Amino acid sequence: MKLSMIASALGLALSSTTVIAVEPDVSALVNDRLDHITQMRRDFHQYPELSNREVKTAAKVAVELKKLGYTVQTGIAHTGVVGILDSGRPGPKLAVRADMDALPVAEEVDLPFASKAKGEYLGKETGVMHACGHDVHMATTLGVASALAATRDQWSGSVMMIFQPAEEGSPPGEEGGAPLMVKEGIFKDFKPDAIFGMHVTSTYPVGTVAVRPGGIMASSDTLRMVLHGRQTHGATPWRGIDPIVAAADIVMSAQTIVSRRLDLNKEPAVLTFGIFDAGQRFNIVPDTASLQGTLRTFDAGMRDQALAELRNLAEHVAKAHGASIDMQVPVEGNSNPVTYNDPALTARVIASMKSVLGNEGVLDAQRWTASEDFPHLGIGADAPSVYFFVGGTSKGVDTETAPANHSPRFFVDEGALRTATEAMLQASLDFLQPAR
Repeated sequence: MKLSMIASALGLALSSTTVIAVEPDVSALVNDRLDHITQMRRDFHQYPELSNREVKTAAKVAVELKKLGYTVQTGIAHTGVVGILDSGRPGPKLAVRADMDALPVAEEVDLPFASKAKGEYLGKETGVMHACGHDVHMATTLGVASALAATRDQWSGSVMMIFQPAEEGSPPGEEGGAPLMVKEGIFKDFKPDAIFGMHVTSTYPVGTVAVRPGGIMASSDTLRMVLHGRQTHGATPWRGIDPIVAAADIVMSAQTIVSRRLDLNKEPAVLTFGIFDAGQRFNIVPDTASLQGTLRTFDAGMRDQALAELRNLAEHVAKAHGASIDMQVPVEGNSNPVTYNDPALTARVIASMKSVLGNEGVLDAQRWTASEDFPHLGIGADAPSVYFFVGGTSKGVDTETAPANHSPRFFVDEGALRTATEAMLQASLDFLQPAR
C-alpha cells in the first residue's frame, strides 16, 4: 500500500512539504509502451541475423538506448551493446541481459512479418529465423529500459542493459557470447549486485512466467572424437580395422555412464551423440569415423565424473577394436555452467512478479536440460542472478505439442510481450532502492 493510501485510511493529513516516494505503476508503464515494444519485436523478427553477425540488430538497439538517455557502448564481443543509466543517487547496481542472435532456420510460420532473411552457416546458404524468441527478449528489454528511464526519479542506483550476441554459439573458429563479453571487460567499471535474464518458451502458456531457485537449466559440454582404423574392402573386413564398429560401440556403451555409473538420485544427466560421420561408399571400410555429442548435468561433481568415465571408456573401447582415438572431451571453449538461480534473490523476484502478474501468473518451473551461456555473466561479475521463463503458447493450444524453440514453426503469442515486460520491470524496480 502506498504512503498516501495509508495516510488516508488513518485520517491523517499530509503537509504540502511532505516528500512521498510514489511507486511506479508497472502495468500503466508497460501499457503506454506496448505498441512500440510490439513493433520493435516484429522488426527484429523480420530482419534476423546470425551469431556474431548481428550488425544491423545491434545498431537498432544502440539507437533506441541513446534516445532514452543511456550511456551506450557498442562493439563488445564483436556486436554486443551495453547501455548504462544512473539515477543520480547511490544504490544497488542491476544488470539485465537480452540475447540478440537468430538461428540458421528457414521460417515456416505464416506471419506478415515472417523472416525471408538468408545467411551463411557452415559454408552453406541458409534461411535465418528468430526461432528461439530472442526478438522478444530484445524488444521487452528495451521496453524495460524505456520505463526505467521514465521513472529514474523514483528509484536509486544504476542499471546496465546488456544486449548479447552469439548466445546460440559462435561460428567455428570464433569466440563470442557471454564469455567473450566478460573477457573483454564488460564488468570492469560496472560491477552489478545482481543480474536478471529471461527466455520465452512454448513450454508454458501465454500470460505466465516460470521460475525456480537453484539449477534451472543444465550445464553443457560439447564432445568430439575421431576413431582411426584401417581402410579395407567391405568384402574382407578382417584385413582392416573398422572405425565404424568401434565408434558405434562407444555410442552404445557410453549410455551406461548415465544409466549405471552416475547417482541419478542426486540430479538428472543426459549424454547424447548427435553426429556420426564415416565413410563414402557402401562397400568400403573407411580409415576414420567421427562422433560429436553433448553432456548435460546439474551437478559439477557428476559432470566431472561423466567426462572422466567417457574418456576412459572411449579409449579402452577403441583399443579393444584395434583402433586409436583422438578426443576432445570436452571441447575447450564450448562449455556452459549450470544456470543457477540464487535462492534468496529468486524469492525476492518471485514476490515482485506475483505482485504484478498475480499468484496464478507465476509458475514453478521445471528444470530444463537445455543450456545457456547466461551464467558466464554471473560468474564473471561474481554476482547472484535470476533467470526465468516466459510462456509464449496461445491459450487453448497444448504446450506439449506446440512447436518447440528452434523449430521452423516456433510461434510466440504476442501477449507474452506484456507479461515479459511487466515481470522484468517489476523485479527491476523492486530491486532498486526507492528514492529518498
